[in-house]
Amino acid sequence: MFETRPDREAEVALVGRSNVGKSTLMRELTGHSFDTGGKPGVTREPNHYDWNAEDFVITDLPGFGFMSGVHEDHREQIKTDIVHYLEENADNILVAVLVVDGKSVIDIIDRHSGPDEIPYDVEMFHFLRELDVPTVVAVNKMDKVDDRDERLNDLCDRLGLLPPWKQWQETIAPITAKRGQIDALNEAVRGHLHEQQRDDLFKFF
Repeated sequence: MFETRPDREAEVALVGRSNVGKSTLMRELTGHSFDTGGKPGVTREPNHYDWNAEDFVITDLPGFGFMSGVHEDHREQIKTDIVHYLEENADNILVAVLVVDGKSVIDIIDRHSGPDEIPYDVEMFHFLRELDVPTVVAVNKMDKVDDRDERLNDLCDRLGLLPPWKQWQETIAPITAKRGQIDALNEAVRGHLHEQQRDDLFKFF
């Protein structure tokens, strides 16, 4: 179990598969670099970033799913640890940001959809909602996507949200973290913070 969480009340947590750009997004949000590896799954422990004066932390949880050179047992353990972390801290997590790769997410979901299998991304989305954690899906790397609206509508469809995606702007946020294009995410996060009367945290988003 991850024991690294600083003693802070309010939290925004980043979750998602390995290599979807969570650490890049974390750097964009905080202005600080974190160890990111060239290989998927390099982040094995959560990265936390908190501010001295604020009772607030942003957490980048390790990636789940495929990790090169990582034994399947260890991979499953990381996934279990992520689930436990989210369950234990659900009351403090004001917003969860599920980061997906806009270019490959539909293919990955479809490849792992079957009678006996729920794709990780879909499972995580519904799990967060079951925990009553407001969830934003940050659809990253949108600069590499040509059929933008179609892709986002397909994603809504896979997540069980009725397309068109534009009616879900508090849930679906197309971004390109590497280029600093994260306005849609900031807007969505602010919407959820406002609902929880935490406008004081707007300055971070």
